[in-house]
Amino acid sequence: MIWKLNPLAILSLTMISIPIVAHAKIYVSIEQAQKILFSNKALSKNPIIITDDLQEKMRSASSIRHPFQGERIWKSTDGSWLVIDEVVGKHEMITYAVAINPNGSIAGIEVLEYVESYGYEVAEAQWRKQFVGKTANDPIKLNQDIQNIGGATLSCKHLTDGVKRITVLYDLALKNTHLKLSSNK
Repeated sequence: MIWKLNPLAILSLTMISIPIVAHAKIYVSIEQAQKILFSNKALSKNPIIITDDLQEKMRSASSIRHPFQGERIWKSTDGSWLVIDEVVGKHEMITYAVAINPNGSIAGIEVLEYVESYGYEVAEAQWRKQFVGKTANDPIKLNQDIQNIGGATLSCKHLTDGVKRITVLYDLALKNTHLKLSSNK
């Protein structure tokens, strides 16, 4: 018996062996996130230096090992803050924005960019709204005060930990900056 190669069989085997490639999805830009989260407020860029001590306190409170970069921080004249951060989803980075009210509570979060093939549900408003009103004094823990999404556990956990890290940043560094600015007026 002579075997003859079927072109469709070869094509099928080729397609099966090609790895699934994650496509980056950009939900909103930084400028769009600013308008969504602070529609009527002017924000000015206010980068801060993240000391090793601050980095370690943020790390221990949130369990995020990826270092926080202090150059993507904006403030408004009323003491509100916008912080852009990144955390690892399962394998790739999730870029997100956290809006913080003058009292340190979360005004909202927006997912800016999500690269993973799965877990994109973390960008849905229904899941994100459970962070609103939380402060550094709240647990901000998955399956404790933040609900998980089946099939997106790692993205949920890491994004939740990242939001906790931002509330700790506010509590340890940004809150005091606002008080210093207010007292200098």
